[in-house]
Amino acid sequence: QVQLVESGGGLVQAGGSLRLSCAASGSIASSDGMGWYRQAPGKQRELVAAVAGAGFTSYADSVKGRFTISTENAKKMVYLQMNSLKPEDTAVYFCAAGGAVFFGSPRHWGQGTQVTVSS
Repeated sequence: QVQLVESGGGLVQAGGSLRLSCAASGSIASSDGMGWYRQAPGKQRELVAAVAGAGFTSYADSVKGRFTISTENAKKMVYLQMNSLKPEDTAVYFCAAGGAVFFGSPRHWGQGTQVTVSS
């Protein structure tokens, strides 16, 4: 059984930074992709960033150059470094693992952490 627990969300002013962390327990294969999604009020959940087992990364156009996804400890930890935050980045951020993580259908989800960016 895989569990994903996010932390690091909070309130930050526009232009600031936050680092989200996701602690993964259970069986995460080296080939599993890991990712971060977000869902703003009234909007669909969207992929923010993902990293494949081989290390390939993908980012939403809206966060390219500002956000960086990384992993360590054989994917037991996944991070999302968020810089130059904007009010439109306000959302609940979810850690995701396995399955079609790049395509909206990961096998596992975390419970989410709130990020609020004030203008």
